[in-house]
Formats: sequence, C-alpha cells, structure tokens
Amino acid sequence: MTSFALHIPDADLEPEPLDPSQIVSGTPEVTGKVLSESPDGRQLRGIWQITPGVVTDVEADEMFVVLSGRATIEIEDGPTLDVGPGDCAVLREGDRTTWTVHETLRKAYAITLP
Repeated sequence: MTSFALHIPDADLEPEPLDPSQIVSGTPEVTGKVLSESPDGRQLRGIWQITPGVVTDVEADEMFVVLSGRATIEIEDGPTLDVGPGDCAVLREGDRTTWTVHETLRKAYAITLP
C-alpha cells in the first residue's frame, strides 16, 4: 500500500449491515470503508457512519474522531460519552455500549483487534 490522502466527508462508503439483534430502536444504517489494514489484520484504519437510531455493541480497542453528527455512547459500568464534530474518543476492548445516534455520525477510526 502507498501513502495517500482522502477527503473524508466526501468518501464513498459501503453498506455494513447491522445484526438485527443490535438494533434497540429506529432503523439505523451503517456504512464504512477500511482504508488500511496491517498484514496480520489486527490494525484497521477507516471511516464509519451510522444514521439515527439506538444500537448496542461490544467494542474493540478503538480511538476515533467524529467528523460530523452527534451521539451519546453509554458504556456499561462506565461513563456516558456525548460526542460530536471534532471530538476524539477512546473505547476499550470488551466495552459493552449503547449508541444513541441523534444525527448521522461519521467518524475516522483506528482499531486494534485482539
């Protein structure tokens, strides 16, 4: 892979269907694009977007920056994070989260898989 630059707000994303068991309310839709992956597949960098609704997830070790939109992320037995444009957040592997997406949220992320 070579070095590159990408204007994230205009990047085309691919559908990433949610498991219906993750949807708590609404009809959220997820799209994304992996921009780079380490040879062992453990390090991922990319773009992810979700439309309004409420979903649950079990997180990987991730740092992300919100580019647009707003969400509240409730971490079971942890803090509640309100995130919007310009915010950086860190989620830890195994965090059980509930995402309440208020406005379509687009983020750039770096994930480390176990």
